Amino acid sequence: MQFTTRPELSGSFGMVSSTHWLASAAGMSVLERGGNAFDATVAAGFTLQVVEPHQNGPGGDLPLIFASPGQEPTLLCAQGPAPAAATPGHFRDLGLRAIPGTGTHAAAVPGATTGWLTLLRDHGTFALADVLEYAIGYARHGFPVTAKISEYITKVERLFATHWTTSAAVHLPAGRAPRPGEHLRNPALADTFERLVAAAAGKPRETGIDRAIEEWTTGRIAQAMADFCTTEVLDSTGERHRGLLSADDLATWRPAYEKTVSIEYRGHRVHKGGAWSQGPVLLQQLGMLAGDELAPGTADHIHRVVEVSKLAFADRDAWYGDVPDVPLDILTSPAYSAERRRMVAEHASREMRPGAPGGRTPRLPVVSDELIAEVFRAAIGEPNAVAPQGIDAGPLPTGEARTDTVHVDVADRSGTMVSAMPSGGWLHSSPVIPELGFPLGTRLQMAWLESGLPNTLAPGKRPRTTLSPTLVTRGDEPVLAFGTPGGDQQDQWQLNFLLNVLDGGMNLQEAIDFPQFHSTHFPSSFYPHESRPAGVVVEKRVGEEVLAELEKRGHLVQRAGDWEIGRLCAVGRDPGTGRLYAAANPRGIQGYAAGR
Repeated sequence: MQFTTRPELSGSFGMVSSTHWLASAAGMSVLERGGNAFDATVAAGFTLQVVEPHQNGPGGDLPLIFASPGQEPTLLCAQGPAPAAATPGHFRDLGLRAIPGTGTHAAAVPGATTGWLTLLRDHGTFALADVLEYAIGYARHGFPVTAKISEYITKVERLFATHWTTSAAVHLPAGRAPRPGEHLRNPALADTFERLVAAAAGKPRETGIDRAIEEWTTGRIAQAMADFCTTEVLDSTGERHRGLLSADDLATWRPAYEKTVSIEYRGHRVHKGGAWSQGPVLLQQLGMLAGDELAPGTADHIHRVVEVSKLAFADRDAWYGDVPDVPLDILTSPAYSAERRRMVAEHASREMRPGAPGGRTPRLPVVSDELIAEVFRAAIGEPNAVAPQGIDAGPLPTGEARTDTVHVDVADRSGTMVSAMPSGGWLHSSPVIPELGFPLGTRLQMAWLESGLPNTLAPGKRPRTTLSPTLVTRGDEPVLAFGTPGGDQQDQWQLNFLLNVLDGGMNLQEAIDFPQFHSTHFPSSFYPHESRPAGVVVEKRVGEEVLAELEKRGHLVQRAGDWEIGRLCAVGRDPGTGRLYAAANPRGIQGYAAGR
């Protein structure tokens, strides 16, 4: 029996796990009122847009995976594409070496809100007003500020007060960052949600939600987003630029359903998003680890997992993107996995080593060390400043994100399970649109300006995202849905959790509570794309003996706090008994599961 901070929840009615207790409570309330897993997920998702504004917002993005017993898992992709005006030449003509990490200039078509509405229309049973009432209430009347929200706003307080004054009006209500425990209101956001409800009112459920989607994509809300992009705002470059998002971009894009990508692992099938996301790296890591019998928490286990992660993420950077010719069938095949597995040595690698699937020649993007140095010197104000590595250190003073995401998992009594990973549109991504109460996202920063890469920026193309929910099936039954915020760390922390469950025999809470670790070896997906070759971040409670052994093997070990890494959520189901389970991350004292 492993040490746990809380019990694993168990019941038969329904389970909700999310990164904020208010979202979990909203989702559970919907289940108690007779809603299904989709209704509950949407209610929780909209609530997260309000109560975790530093981690996601209405202007962000959303992939989710869902399945019911006897049905194939399906992915809903609500990752918006690049606007029609977003070309590499446009940015290069401005003298830019990378797409900025903040400001409207880096905004893709916002997908999260349209995604939630689409899911509710197609699979839910509740009216829009009934799932939005929680988010509206918290936006209108206020919600308690957590320590992280206060910390994030404090870091960008000067940016808001000096340049992004529309953000200051919302997030500096007393002329300063709110303190933990104070309540924060956002009446303009409540008005925006109520416009959606008004558009749907008096019509049949599905028709009403369609009208709300039209309001978001072609109505007053869409026009306010497009109009705001004509205003020049300060961004990561230190200069002011207009956004590229237009009314036509908003009107012509809709979320889409896709098949998942999956592999077998220890009698289970693990399902992820396609190569427009980083999701397949989890599958590649599992493929390379198949057959290992190493105990979690040992130096041998951590070393092998970290080295395998370096190989998988090198393949991500060389081969993944929103293009039709990604060789995923080869990258996730047993033969390729075995070939790559043989590259793991006893000493930590300091190289980026992408493979050559099908004999194709790999090519990695060129990362500018000079740009990285410039960004961190300017942001931190120190001549020798370096990037914070691998821990959620919050935004830089200039707003650049390090890791910002939320998560929600739901299981209902019918056995339907949903794993959702909304993100983007954070309070520090770009200025708040005053009429709407939220900022646009900056997902374009994850695309490259360099030509000829799978993830090269192009109009109508999805920038490769770090957002990566996971769903696991056994036979034709969903048995596990989970995920975590964390940017590039998402599919490392999720891997550790899954190995703890399937290899270590831990229950969900034990697996979440177990000491976490991850590599910082490869370039960050976030501007300005810093890395730390051979770097590994480990919660120090794993033990000094293990940490010393990792250093002996050549890893550059960063000792994290005992409870500092990861924000995992999970729900599970035993198909034989119908029993449901749930657990949530105790780190940061914010994530909670609810169920009965």
